[in-house]
Amino acid sequence: MAATLLSSIPVHLFTGFLGSGKSTLIRRLIEQKPADERWAVLINEFGQVGIDQTMFESRDDVVVKGLPGGCLCCQLAFVLQATLVNLLHRHRPDRLLIEPSGLGHPAGLLDTLRSDAFADLLVVQDIVALLDPARLDDPRVREHETFNDQLAMADAVVLTMTDRAGPQAVAAAEAFVQRLWPPKKWMTHAAHGELDVNVLLESGRHHTRAAGSVGDRHAALRDPGAQMLVLDEFVAQAPQPGRPVAASGQALGYYTLGWRWNPAEVFDLDRLTLVLDRLPSGLRVKGVLHTDAGWRLYNRGEGAASLAVSAWRQDSRLELIGEAALMPPADDLLAAIHACRVGGEEVDALP
Repeated sequence: MAATLLSSIPVHLFTGFLGSGKSTLIRRLIEQKPADERWAVLINEFGQVGIDQTMFESRDDVVVKGLPGGCLCCQLAFVLQATLVNLLHRHRPDRLLIEPSGLGHPAGLLDTLRSDAFADLLVVQDIVALLDPARLDDPRVREHETFNDQLAMADAVVLTMTDRAGPQAVAAAEAFVQRLWPPKKWMTHAAHGELDVNVLLESGRHHTRAAGSVGDRHAALRDPGAQMLVLDEFVAQAPQPGRPVAASGQALGYYTLGWRWNPAEVFDLDRLTLVLDRLPSGLRVKGVLHTDAGWRLYNRGEGAASLAVSAWRQDSRLELIGEAALMPPADDLLAAIHACRVGGEEVDALP
């Protein structure tokens, strides 16, 4: 009976460059989930802190597992198989959704999903790449190796942020996708992250010919033992009041900087957003924070920031991802953030 239940589980991969809206889209899909299905969601973040997993509310029919600290095809390749085995056998989902890092290439992940260990358990469906039309205006992104590799491997493309882009930008993105090789099975829009769940449920199997061999570019970064140590040490440290736990890293030409605070510490929301909004627009900034207005998710990509109510209560978290030249001095930023604590003294915000 158990063997029958735990077999041929559909797996859906959602790739996309930093800030393309993967977590938002998955949350919208969960809202439409068939009542008779149990879903598992595996979220991989390039950063060390683990912000995206905090965006999902706890519920019995959806289990969310976060793997921060690198990309699944590089630093976390070793822990991926063990995590999947535990996730599948403990929670026995009807469907598995995976969100790789925005700087990760899915080739290494596909190797694991197709390995002998999962040959009878998992069926990889269409790989969906998310594309923000505004990204095509930035040559640094358009020419980025990972950005192009993600699109090359995808079976289908979803244009996100179309509610922010003008008609010309959307039309240019559609033309760009139509020129991609291999040709894509389908393309659709997802304004505000809204994608009809039937698109997911009716998707076919992944086109193996799209995979190529580009995933080998990250092979030299694999150091599973060291990465597991970093993750274990960071998660094990419970932040004490006034003593946040810091984490930083670098790979693939990008840097990360982040902290976790004790949940009892409260930040002035207006002062804190002022500090974060003044950070260089090229930085990806994500956080879940206990503020005087309640727990809030802060999410900024491509200079556009948003705030939302959060059900997370475990700790406050903040992370920056970007190029080295854009990163502020860690001590200066931490001082500016601590000045935003309720009862803290105001200091000059970062320029």
